[in-house]
Amino acid sequence: MKQSKIIPKIRKKNKQRKSQSLQLLQKNRKPLRLNKSLSSWKASTVLFLSSLITIILVVPTLIVVPFMSDTGEQEAAIEQSGEDVEIAMGDSPFSVEVMRASSEQVESVPLETYVSRVVASETPAEFELEALKAQALAARTFIVNRLLHQDDAEKADVTDTTSDQVYHNEQELRTTMGSNYEEDMKKVKQAVAETEGEILTYDDTPITAAYFSTSNGYTENSEDYWENEVPYLRSVESPWDTNTPKFMDQEIFSVAEMENLLETDLPSMNDLSITLNRTESNRVDQMTIGEESYSGRDMRETLGLQSSDFSIEKKNDHLIFTTKGYGHGIGMSQFGANGMAEEGRTYQEIVKHYYQGVEIDTVSNIAPTLVSK
Repeated sequence: MKQSKIIPKIRKKNKQRKSQSLQLLQKNRKPLRLNKSLSSWKASTVLFLSSLITIILVVPTLIVVPFMSDTGEQEAAIEQSGEDVEIAMGDSPFSVEVMRASSEQVESVPLETYVSRVVASETPAEFELEALKAQALAARTFIVNRLLHQDDAEKADVTDTTSDQVYHNEQELRTTMGSNYEEDMKKVKQAVAETEGEILTYDDTPITAAYFSTSNGYTENSEDYWENEVPYLRSVESPWDTNTPKFMDQEIFSVAEMENLLETDLPSMNDLSITLNRTESNRVDQMTIGEESYSGRDMRETLGLQSSDFSIEKKNDHLIFTTKGYGHGIGMSQFGANGMAEEGRTYQEIVKHYYQGVEIDTVSNIAPTLVSK
């Protein structure tokens, strides 16, 4: 029940109280005469002031007292103060131990709180709500899968870096978000609350929910960047990324810098030959420079490139690398997910596009051993 339905009733009750009070005053009041005693006049004045004070105090009290919902449960009325209402999330079934890289201390965080902070750390809060929901599913699935396959019980469950999932605590998020913290976190928490407990599965098993920032127009087959072929991590089209901030980038290296980074000797620029073999998604599979060959992944990680989709131009004793996309390219593109959401796609449609053949299930159903800890 909302306040808008309560106010007319309150006004009606207040009007009745006011009318009754006035009737009471009129009933007890007698015409003043010059010889009326001072005590009688004082009594009438006290009675009037008492009634007036009662009206003033009763009205605001009625607005904020608890009221009954349609289901019979007692709820608290919300004053129209303009302040954001906290998005309520249920109790988390377990906590996540996060190793903080800066302090080398472990933080124990309830699951849904952990997910909300990962979403806030990994994804711009300006994204569409459905894209944030898709990110919440990926983040929750990632940690559930990690916990189910954790080998070393002595270690923390997860780190807070890009090696796993980026995680910032409340104080850190307040610093990075600044004055937008309350508004942005309200939106993030809504996305997490509306997907609470949901994870992605393949053959009734939590998936490896890989994700990255921006595609080159396609995602990558898992075996073209990693070693193993994963049935749900297939190359799919992602045309929504092309007009996003991180779609293109350039890095420039001298021949001497390349030799230092690759730990090899290269011919002079005039004699330097370069060949590129590409994967299905147009990323570099193998690169041969001079007499040495490298994988596209090795080149990306060694040179610090945004993507393994790169082209190379030789110019003035320098090599210009132009990249498309940002990240390893496997799984869900975050900017692609937002593009789908802008077109009206739901989070279910988004995750099933980027993770082929998956289903949406719950932690309690798929991982009861974690819930019962």
